[in-house]
Amino acid sequence: MTGAAPRPVASGLMDAFWAYERALMADDLAMLDRLFAEGPGTLRGDAEGLLVGHEQISAFRGGRGGAAARTIVQTHVQVIDEGHALVVAITELARGGRGQQTQLWERSADRSHGLDGWQVTAAYVAVPAPALDTRIWRVVGDPLVRPAQQGSLTGETVAVKDLYAVQGHPISAGNPAFLAQAAPEAEHSHAVRALLGAGAAVRGIARTDEFAYSLAGQNAHYGTPPNPRAPRRIPGGSTSGSATAVALGHATIGLGTDTGGSIRVPAAYQGLFGIRTTHGAVDRTGLLPLAPSFDTVGWLTRSPELLAAVGEVLLPPARFDGSRQLVVLPELLELAMPEVAAAIEAWLPTDVIREDRRLDGLGAWLSAFQAWQAFEAWQSHGAWLASRLDTLGADVRGRFETAARITPQQARAAEEVVQTARHAIRELVGDRVLVLPSAASTAPLPTEAQAVRDATMRLTCLAGLGGLPAVSLPLRAAGELPCGVCLVAAPGRDRDLLDLARQFSS
Repeated sequence: MTGAAPRPVASGLMDAFWAYERALMADDLAMLDRLFAEGPGTLRGDAEGLLVGHEQISAFRGGRGGAAARTIVQTHVQVIDEGHALVVAITELARGGRGQQTQLWERSADRSHGLDGWQVTAAYVAVPAPALDTRIWRVVGDPLVRPAQQGSLTGETVAVKDLYAVQGHPISAGNPAFLAQAAPEAEHSHAVRALLGAGAAVRGIARTDEFAYSLAGQNAHYGTPPNPRAPRRIPGGSTSGSATAVALGHATIGLGTDTGGSIRVPAAYQGLFGIRTTHGAVDRTGLLPLAPSFDTVGWLTRSPELLAAVGEVLLPPARFDGSRQLVVLPELLELAMPEVAAAIEAWLPTDVIREDRRLDGLGAWLSAFQAWQAFEAWQSHGAWLASRLDTLGADVRGRFETAARITPQQARAAEEVVQTARHAIRELVGDRVLVLPSAASTAPLPTEAQAVRDATMRLTCLAGLGGLPAVSLPLRAAGELPCGVCLVAAPGRDRDLLDLARQFSS
């Protein structure tokens, strides 16, 4: 039996295809916009996720700075009918390797945009994955460090935030100039040594925002780690690399720190479980500081069971069991975007206590937290940074420049407010469990990161000021983007919170 002859390629299709290719290589955004069909149904996908709608696609192209240089080596056209065709092209990248792009073209009756009415309605782009994604990892192995012995964490792998000492490797703190002058560490940090002793392997050293002085996860030197649970959106920082490694399955445990929210925010943005431990509960030996009054050890996992298993290794024995009564303050829920607040409301158990209490000093508390954090950050790093501020990305540089101008008198005044806030927050929590959003929003787009920072820090600073443990549990907001609900308790109740995380996730 003879098959049907292939349909002839419609007039103008390949002219439109090659016009698209020329525009792509020239980063001609106006032409690219013309060649993608307008409206909310147009699709563009790649390994990092799917963009839906012409507006999202246009915004993505406008922010990426052009596509990788390549040449077309093969094209294959499957004509569907007179107005539709599938074009598959094999590409050869200038940096090496071959890729593929698949486009569904549609011919519109409206020819006003030119090119005989042809426009792309759906596209998928595939390129070779890098051997090492340097947005996520500074160095990685298989594994990088083998465990010292068998133990409760045998089979688990750790992404270590680039602030912890790993024997034989320098600490870079996310900054190339700092890395260039750093010597290899003589021994492991306490946390790394404990995890290795429990049977876990170190997969690698993961990226961090510079000196951990950010909540976004955007590193000016190495790029932004992807957020696999919310493509094209920021991962949350400064434990961004460790969080992304866990979300992608590159590692099972993300070892990080939380000073102002750097465990809880990436946990919320990437749909992970995370814990900020009681201040001082886990030994910080071998950890590069940011603000020692607030710095804490923390970690992220994809399950509450593993989150608790790491706690069995790193945390001291439980000191006491308090009440597991949950309390929520409407004022704190109101700081979150409506979709986040709605997700938490839907999650809350029926016996939660709603305490209509106003935290009138919250704005002053946040200001004091930021001032004292900044003062301590400059005490920690000012001697090295004073002549090297130009090595920092713009956002982090701005924070350190502000930190350098804080006088001892201003710092003392801020510290007094911090101590007052600590007492008030601990009194508020008491022996109950405070429920609040882990972050004020779902993961924002890169251009929106600064806009949500203040509202998120009003939430995250409470545990920091109080020196309290906090566990973030993943939820889903409307639109299926991840968000987080945070449980905060009195100092030393870390294990109680880990038990609650398992209970609420079962």
